[in-house]
Amino acid sequence: MSKLILTHEVSGLGAPGDVVEVKNGYGRNYLIPQGFAVRWTRGGEKQVEQIKAARAARELATLEEAQALKAALENTKVTLTVKAGAEGRLFGSVKTADVAEAVAAAGLGSLDKRKIELPNAIKVVGEHEATIRLRDELSATITLQVVAAK
Repeated sequence: MSKLILTHEVSGLGAPGDVVEVKNGYGRNYLIPQGFAVRWTRGGEKQVEQIKAARAARELATLEEAQALKAALENTKVTLTVKAGAEGRLFGSVKTADVAEAVAAAGLGSLDKRKIELPNAIKVVGEHEATIRLRDELSATITLQVVAAK
């Protein structure tokens, strides 16, 4: 087991600034090369404080604002226009960045694509759901209407 400091949010593991213990291979082969974490050192405690301060500044200011955004997101159907074939199969798939752009285009504000989770790959037109982590304890589920470009 190796001790790491997360520099990015990793779903199911933790948020930036968290000190986690993971299996050696997971840390060495995935988290560190991808830039999601750095090795924990005694001097790293200062780095943890800086990461947590930056995270707090980026996080939605209050729980009330986050709940208002959640209500707005869940009451709006977000439409994505993508290239598709004859039977409604997409050329490629919908990415989290595409969802973030569609939410911004719908006038619901800008979201970090790393906070958006797609339960499974979206490869056909139709209605799909995505989960957006607004705060540690608050998530919103949005409805995506994927339509073919004409």
